[in-house]
Amino acid sequence: MTIIQLEYFLAVANCGSFSQASEHCFVTQPSLSMQVKALEEELGVILLDRSKKPVIPTEAGKVVLDQIRNVLREFGMIREVVAEMKGETSGKMRLGVIPTIAPYLLHKFIPAFAKRYPKVELEIREMVTSDIVEALNKDRIDAALVAGGTCGDGIVEQELFNDRFYIYVSPNHPLIERTNIRIEDIDPSDLVLLSPGNCLRDQIIELCQASREMPRHYAFESGSLDTLMRIVDCTGGVTVIPEMAVEYISPEHKKQVKTLAKGATSRKIALAVRRTYVKSSIVEALSRTIMSELKIVK
Repeated sequence: MTIIQLEYFLAVANCGSFSQASEHCFVTQPSLSMQVKALEEELGVILLDRSKKPVIPTEAGKVVLDQIRNVLREFGMIREVVAEMKGETSGKMRLGVIPTIAPYLLHKFIPAFAKRYPKVELEIREMVTSDIVEALNKDRIDAALVAGGTCGDGIVEQELFNDRFYIYVSPNHPLIERTNIRIEDIDPSDLVLLSPGNCLRDQIIELCQASREMPRHYAFESGSLDTLMRIVDCTGGVTVIPEMAVEYISPEHKKQVKTLAKGATSRKIALAVRRTYVKSSIVEALSRTIMSELKIVK
């Protein structure tokens, strides 16, 4: 039994496909299949049900898979411990970021992080929250920038800062003349929402106490806040945007941004990792850099 065999089996279980797993591991499919088969022969059990699409672990495979994840985490910790002994922050960090954070935050800290920690390889993926949670649990990513309180059990969230909500109003909407808007002033049927899977959508629905099935004047949905604001411009609707997006609104559209009345909510931006995650020095380095570049004092 080798570490390579364990990694290949985990890759197939995560990807649900030998071909995708081979691409993920940068190895030919026959080589990967041979190593997984050798692991099964050594253990004397079938670990994968190859008749299913996607390929899934057998009952024995599920038990072995839990142990493999533990083994590979401990194996990965060897480099982490040695790097810390040498006073280094090094290794690979696979970072997931939700779409309502990525365009407004990444460019503010990535250059500084790369300069301060040249031995860290940062791999970034834009993903919706549900995909981030699955990827964290299946060890496809190491950490994620998310809206706090959205990841569930087994994942630790380190709060970084608050991100206030604002209202973005169409020039043709009755609320355009207001400077300060109460939540109860918003007609839920006027709301233009992000597409399902975006946690900000759920927060907006809860904030405005809008039914998920409530008919709206304009049933546009998008994964992009910029697209939502353009839709609002031409349809007469309203949407809710986070503070980090406000500074990127063009001057001619700034008058459409309205503050929410006192008592309105915000979201918390957090750095999420699995409870068993071992690359603590890289996580701390990432957190420090974000806080420093955004000039946040806690």
